[in-house]
Parts: sequence; structure tokens; C-alpha cells
Amino acid sequence: MATILQDLKHAFRMLAKNPAFTAVAVLTLALGIGANTAIFSVVNAVLLRPLPYEEPSQLVKVWSYRPQVAERSPLCVADFLDWRSANHAFQHVAAYGYNLFSFTGKGTPARVLGAAVTADFFSTFGVNPSLGRTFMPDEDRPGSAPVVVVSRHFWERRLGSDRNAVGHPITLNGVAYTLVGVMPANFEFPESRVEVWTALTLDPPTRRAPYFLQGVARLNPGVSLTQANVEMAGLAHRIQQDNPNLGTNWGFTIVSLRESVVGDVRQTLLVLLGTVGFVLLISLSNVANLFLAKASTRQKELAVRAALGASRRRLILQTLTEGILLSLAGGLLGLILAHWGIDLLLALEPQNVPRLSAVGIDGWVLGFTAAVSLLGGVLFSLFPALGSARLNLIDSLKESGRGSTEGFRGHRLRGALVVAEVSLALIVMVGAGLMINALRRLQRVNAGFNSANLLTMQIGLPDSSYAKPEQKLVFSRRLIEGLRALPGVQTVGLGTARPPDNEAVSDYFTAEGQPQVAANDTPVAGLYNVSPDYFKALGVPLLKGRYFTDADSMGALSVAIINETLARKYFPNQDPIGKHIKEGGAERPNNPWMTIVGVVGDVKYVGLNNEADPGLYLSYLQGPWPDAFVYVRTSNAPLTLGPAVQSVVWSLDKNLPVDELASMDQIMSKSVSEPRFRSVLLGAFATVALLLAAIGIYGVMSYMVNERTHEMGIRMALGAQPSNVLRLVVGRGALLTGAGVCLGLIASIVLTRFLASLLFEVKTNDFTTFALSSVLLSATALAACYVPARRATKVDPLVALRHE
Repeated sequence: MATILQDLKHAFRMLAKNPAFTAVAVLTLALGIGANTAIFSVVNAVLLRPLPYEEPSQLVKVWSYRPQVAERSPLCVADFLDWRSANHAFQHVAAYGYNLFSFTGKGTPARVLGAAVTADFFSTFGVNPSLGRTFMPDEDRPGSAPVVVVSRHFWERRLGSDRNAVGHPITLNGVAYTLVGVMPANFEFPESRVEVWTALTLDPPTRRAPYFLQGVARLNPGVSLTQANVEMAGLAHRIQQDNPNLGTNWGFTIVSLRESVVGDVRQTLLVLLGTVGFVLLISLSNVANLFLAKASTRQKELAVRAALGASRRRLILQTLTEGILLSLAGGLLGLILAHWGIDLLLALEPQNVPRLSAVGIDGWVLGFTAAVSLLGGVLFSLFPALGSARLNLIDSLKESGRGSTEGFRGHRLRGALVVAEVSLALIVMVGAGLMINALRRLQRVNAGFNSANLLTMQIGLPDSSYAKPEQKLVFSRRLIEGLRALPGVQTVGLGTARPPDNEAVSDYFTAEGQPQVAANDTPVAGLYNVSPDYFKALGVPLLKGRYFTDADSMGALSVAIINETLARKYFPNQDPIGKHIKEGGAERPNNPWMTIVGVVGDVKYVGLNNEADPGLYLSYLQGPWPDAFVYVRTSNAPLTLGPAVQSVVWSLDKNLPVDELASMDQIMSKSVSEPRFRSVLLGAFATVALLLAAIGIYGVMSYMVNERTHEMGIRMALGAQPSNVLRLVVGRGALLTGAGVCLGLIASIVLTRFLASLLFEVKTNDFTTFALSSVLLSATALAACYVPARRATKVDPLVALRHE
């Protein structure tokens, strides 16, 4: 212990004697360790930390498989009832669907996201409420009294943390629901935005569609995922025998709940973690070079200590102690930087990253930071430590050896570290360049509408006040008239979906002249109920025929408008105007035909990175929906109309909340939040990597110039020109940079293949990205070489010759 304390005191003294060296090393380490800590905190919360449920490994998600739609599709009511009645592999089975509610009676009306769930939903997760109870087994049966369970956030924000609220009614969509329980703060399923859970009433179905339910279950003890899939395959076979129209490709898919929750973001987070790992390696290489330079100036000191009896082991431990102490200081500063970095990460608001509320610095994150700091300290001080054990005492003690004691081995090691830094920096820069290029292309995608000067909001009409279609139509007409009267308003439209990533519903359809097919082969289209001015408000072009008009109302001829994709695929080489189309496939042969009156351009409702699906537009005046998005095109900044728009709504119904009031430019920006999240972070890491690589090259070149001052003085005394000296120093830097770029290009070609699924319209071997990254890194490196090279050309030969 006494030896350790003595080594620590000596390390403190040595670091305090060199404040510039210590500050640069600590800051360099803090950048690398802080970035790794911030990203690891997200990885820990999202990927590593167990889900906050009882025995989370037994929880699974159940999907239906409909090959004409997607590998994972929601269930229908008939799927769930068949599954529940024939279940043997699962301890609990439950289903849920999303719903939007208007919460009134407590201040300003609010729109809250909810989930309608079966009675066994909370038992499946094994989570008890913090107040009250969850649903009883019979509370999801038809005719049961309406009950609701709320989130902790809803109870605190909307109900003022009133413990007496349990057992009393709250008003949702104009209906009094009895509040029976409050869930704990960490229960966030299906997602963190869900604030209320109501009992889902499942009436016996008359057909298998529509598909809107999500299935969740808990496996019986000892039952594996493979065994459960076998049982569900047998159930699917029996359902196919009873329903031949489903076809043979239909079935069920089961995945673990963890995979369902984090599957879409796992690769993104692992890419970010790998990238900051490269940044950390660059930081360690920089500090290792600093330590090697420092060690070369301390060889006489170490030689004196060895001559006085210090063992090689003691010299190694002394050097390692200094490195670990320096690294721990960098780790402490890195924790501070990580705390700020986490706030910046959350400020980017990535929409598809789950469990962000759990991100923070906890014991696991602290342990990770400590481990990285200790390991990093050992790594960057290991080579100087081993070098100190191989001292030649006679040469080191000679006064003449002070200027060039490092030797060929030290030069080679320092050069190798610079090459490694350059290659790692290029890998990070290429990855960031690919991501930024993909984001730029995604933002330039034609979404099929004009988002400029467009205001949007969502309105929900509760059945308690607007049960009849006529009531919905009266309200929508009055709302559109009131909004049109506002100054600066040009057009007002209304629709049941919002581009670029909010498709309300999709269903089968049958086009006139198409051969009769089985249900599993029936084409699927997005269904959109829109008002007459919907297309004008969004700026969707009319390609053929006409838009809807006020005459396309209830009682008139049923009409439809199709998008360009549907027309091209199902009415090839013909004019679809005047032809007929209807909702539903073989299961609903009696559905009425609608006359196609127009063809409009494609609008992307399922993401900018996806091709537009077939779209079928129906007249809102012929079939009004309770929930709709309102679009207001203005001649000035749309958000300035926000208060006036709210006033118009509340003048018609003071209990209607105005939800998601935003400009369409904001909605478009939010739609690319996840790729922007990746691009911003990788861009920041690439900038840090470039800076650290430049600092590393500058440090090596500066050290070389200082070490070879005597040699350069002789060269200049013998007639060498400043340009020769400049070429000597820059040439050495260019050689190291070129080697690093070549290795980095080879590694990038291999590693960027892991980014393929995250890129949009950009190849992983994109030549432009590779070339620009290489040129930028090389130019920065040569600029870093030029500064010490320029200083070398100004050396006075007489002073240089007296240097030793």
C-alpha cells in the first residue's frame, strides 16, 4: 500500500509539473470517454436493461402473416378469438388497439392517446397498478360498464395527483368512464405516449377483416418460442381449412416482446456505439503519442532511478499509475460531457427510439465509464511503460543522448499510431458522409404535396355528441366555413390521413375488369375519406378527371378517386375514368361499386423512404369519419393562425380538443427525425475524429521537428533550402496520412456494408462520399503537417547546431 501511495504522489507531482500536457491529454480522453458514455447510456436503457415487467423473457408479440401486405400485420378479431379459444402454449393472451380520446371536464379539452385492451392485458405483463386495480375478467364483454385505467403521467398532469379520483368517473369522448386504477410510472406499453387504457369489447365478427389488433402473450413456463410457433402454425392450418379464401400463405408470426420493442432501432444504436468506439481509439492513440513523447524526455530521470535500484517492475507500475490517473481524470470530465450529451440526444427527439425516458447515468453507466477509463489508461501507457523497462542506462545517462534517445522503435510506433488514427477517422467520416447523403436525399423526396404555408390539426368527434353521419357533416361544413373566413386563409381541406407517415386504414379492394382472386391475393389500398378541397389544400395534382365536389354527398352516386399507382397497376393502358371500384375482396362480394371520377398524383402516407402504395380516396361527404385531420393553406406563416384556428373550433364546440396543431413543415421535419438523429450524431463524431486525427498528426510532426533540430541545422548549414526542409517534414506527414487513408478505405468498404439497411438511395460504396472524405481528411492532415514544417524552415542554423 505504501508503494502505491508513493507512486500516486509521484504521478500527481509529474502531472502537475506539466499542466499543458495534462490538460490536452485529459480533454482528449474526455471527448472520447464522454461520447462513449452518452451513447452507452442509450444502448443500456434501450437494448440491455430488461423490460420492466415480470419475467420479461416469457413475453411475446403475435402477428398475422399476410404476404400481400407485410410479413408482420395486425390481427383481426376472428384471429384473436380463435387463438384465445385454442391456446395451450400461453399462460396469458391479450390484444389491444390504439384509440384517440377527447378528455373533457378538467380545464382545457385535451386529446390523449389511448389503448383499448382485453381484460387479460395487465395480467399478461404481471404489473400491478400503483393505485386501485386493473380490469376484471368480465369487463371486456359486450354490454359492460365503461372503465378506464390511466398512466401515472395522466393522473399527475390531468387529475392533479388526486388519490380520490380512483372510483370516480372521468369523461372521454363525452362518455363517463369509471377510473379503476393508476399504473406505475415505468409502465409504458404499447408506447410512452399512451395515457389511458379502456376495456376492449369484442363482438362476434361476421368476417375476418379488418386487421387492427396487436397481440401480446406470456408463454407458459418451460414453453419455448419455437414450440409456441409450432402450435400457432397448427392453429393457422385449421383456420385455413375453415376459410379457404385465406389461401395457404397466411399464418401467424411470433417474436419476443424485446425484439418487437427494440428491433427497429437495434442496428442504429449498435452503429452509433461502434462509431464512438472508433472515436475513443483515436483519443487513446493521441494520448499514447503524447505519453511516448513525454517518456522520451524522461529517459535520463528513469535511468537515474534504475541506477539507484528501482526495479523494472517498479518503473512499469509508475508509468502505468500516471496513465491510469490521467485516464480517470478524463473519465470524470467525460461524465460531465456525457450528461450534457444525453440532454442533446434527447433534444433531437428521435421518434422511433423506445424507452427514452429510461435514458440516464445509472450504476451500469458509471461502471462502464470506470471500466473504459481504467482500460484506456492501461492501453495508452502500456508502450511507454514497457519502453521504460528496456532502458540502456549508459546511453541514457550520457548528456549527449538527450536529443535522440527514442530510436527507431519509438519512431515506428508513433508512426503506426498516426496511421491508425487516420484510418479510424476515415471510417467514421465515410459512415457519417453516407448517412448525411442519405438524409439529404430523403429530405428531397417528392412527398406528393406542398408542405409550405400549410397548417394542420386533428379533430375527433365523440359518438356521444356526433353519433349520426349528418351531425358530423354539419360540424365539418361549419368548421370549414369558419376557417375559410379567417384572414390569410386560401383553402381548407379535411381528410382521415396525414402524410408522410400517417395512413389511417388500409383494406382490400376490387377493381372492375380484374379477375376474381382469393382473399390472400386480393390487392390492398390505403383508404382515405377526404373533403372536396382536400387535394387543393395539400397541392396534390389532378392527372385525369375531376376532384370531389359538394355534390358528391350522401344519397348521390358513390364516387371514388384513385392515385397514380393504383391506376397504373390495375388499369394499365386504359382510362380508369368512369370505371368502377369497390372496397373489399372475395369476403364482401355485395359491397357497392363506386364510379372513378378522377386520378391524382401519388402522396406518400407510409414514409418518405417507401414507394407510394395504391390509394383509394372516398368522398368525406358520403361517409364522414369521427376523426380527421384539418388542413389550412395560408398566404403567410401558418403558425400565426394557431390561436384563431383554436377559437373557431371552440366556438363550434367548447369540449373539442385541438390536437397536433402544427405546420406541415414541422410534420415533415419530424418524419425524418430518426435518420436525422443518426446523421447528426455521426456528423458530430466525424468532426471530433477529424479534429483528433489532425491534432495527432500535428503532435507527431512537431515532435519530429524538435527532435531533429540538430539535423536540420546541419542540412541548412550545408546549403539546404527552406523548401527542402518543408518537403522533408510534409513528406513524412503525407506518407503517414497516405498509409492511413489506404487502410481506412479498405476497412470502410468492409464495414459500411453494415449500414446498407439504414441508407436511402445511397450505395455503401458510394464513390463521391469515399472521395470527399479522403480528400477532406488528407487536406486537414497536410495542413496540420504544414505548421510544424513551416516552423522548421525558420530554424537558425547556428542556434540549431548549439541545440545539443
